[in-house]
Amino acid sequence: MIKKFFIFYFLFFIFILSGCSSQLLTDKKEAVMKNKILMVVAPLDFRDVEYFTPKKIFEDEGFAVSTASIQSGTARGADGGEVKIDLTVSQADSADFVAVVFVGGPGMRQITDDESLQALAIKFSKAGKLITAICVAPAVLAKAGLLAGKEATSHSDAKQVLEDAGALFLDQPVVVSDKIITANGPEASEEFGRQIVEKLRAF
Repeated sequence: MIKKFFIFYFLFFIFILSGCSSQLLTDKKEAVMKNKILMVVAPLDFRDVEYFTPKKIFEDEGFAVSTASIQSGTARGADGGEVKIDLTVSQADSADFVAVVFVGGPGMRQITDDESLQALAIKFSKAGKLITAICVAPAVLAKAGLLAGKEATSHSDAKQVLEDAGALFLDQPVVVSDKIITANGPEASEEFGRQIVEKLRAF
């Protein structure tokens, strides 16, 4: 009888322990996701300051940053900066991140029609995550159908694209519209980064 009691107790203990371990792993994964931001750059000629300035702000505030592009390898900025690509855009899962940041620059201007970029923006939107873009990159959001009826800004080169997509264009450095944040260019990089952090802290 005593032997059976100890066997039962031992099995019950193992069951409880495994349940706790599973919950701890789930909690850890959710905690990591809540502190992870995906930044998306063109493989060539992204705007350096629009990437490195917000990235530093995010990391200083305790967020982890992963960088994606439409191809693997090393991305090169228009001003000479380089960044290792952690994953391709098609590999990115919105469930792993709390926000996505589309970085502008001459290279991004060339690929705003890329369907994988638009699909990524849509995935983040459907998941209820924060979607952000700076310089010409808001054109990606516009072409994905995410800016219709929303206030937004961008570099002047992308203004017509936004308006054609139904956005309410505002000539401001940074515009926050619900879960979408847009900025108009390099000079707005710092404010852009800080507005993203502020919005994420309010989630």
